[in-house]
Amino acid sequence: MYSKQLLSELYRKLYAIRVFETQCIKLYRQGLIRGYFHPYLGEEAVAVGVCAALEESDYIVSTHRGHGHCIAWGAELKRMVAELLGRETGYCGGRGGSMHIADVTAGNVGANGIVGAGIPLGVGAALASHIRGDGKVTAIFFSDGACNNGVFAEAMNLAAIWSLPAILVLENNHYAVSTRVEDVCRTADMAERGVGYGVESHVVDGNDVLKVYDQARDAAAKCRAGAGPILIECKTYRDQGHHVNDPGDYMPKDVLAEYKARNPESICRKHMIDAGLGSDQVDGIEAEVDAELAEAVEFARNSAEPDVAEFLKEVESY
Repeated sequence: MYSKQLLSELYRKLYAIRVFETQCIKLYRQGLIRGYFHPYLGEEAVAVGVCAALEESDYIVSTHRGHGHCIAWGAELKRMVAELLGRETGYCGGRGGSMHIADVTAGNVGANGIVGAGIPLGVGAALASHIRGDGKVTAIFFSDGACNNGVFAEAMNLAAIWSLPAILVLENNHYAVSTRVEDVCRTADMAERGVGYGVESHVVDGNDVLKVYDQARDAAAKCRAGAGPILIECKTYRDQGHHVNDPGDYMPKDVLAEYKARNPESICRKHMIDAGLGSDQVDGIEAEVDAELAEAVEFARNSAEPDVAEFLKEVESY
């Protein structure tokens, strides 16, 4: 049985990611967010389920599609919006933008615009924990596209031979930009690749936050006991194209409709109702998050842009 408190917390994070991404897409269309923007819509249950299974002292490593990871890890919405708008009140002072948000003080090692580049960084963090013996676990998020990069194999092998406390979270949304996973992977489950390195590997429904949570919680316990690393393939699907300007016409409409009908929020909402939470309580959570996001957008809009002189000093210091 899952407590009502846990279910409420999971839903709050899922819904927060959903409305954050939706609102930020609008801000992007208004020209307030520069550069690329890769929505996490449709994949929210992966980040929320994994992060809920970890301790606050643990680490996470994100990707170019990382807003959801940051929010699931506890990032403030106002500082998230501010970072995307390039304001000095953002997590990286407006310098990171959408793809390079980090908060090392909170264990968020950071997002990365290079596909697969976060995997060795996460293995490094896990190695540091292993050497220190501090009992921390590192969750490394990466995509099915990253799984075909050589760095995945190299980092996986090192994590395996050193039994590092790392959970490798493979977010299989079935596309590397517009390339179908079936066209670049001969096996139905990419998790099979972990077995070849002697790594315990699992496949889970990436749209059901409770299934992700259960698998991640078990993985975290094993990592703390010295039985890491663990690979978890979360099968999910994007709600739209690769980035906000990609119409996603290559995505079969029937498959997209099927996944949208099974979106993470709907599944979690059913779990909550089954557990005895009333629809009014669920609506109350949504109303609170909506108000928080509205305040976050106002905060970001009213925040100053980074000082150019200070920025130049930082560049010179390197």
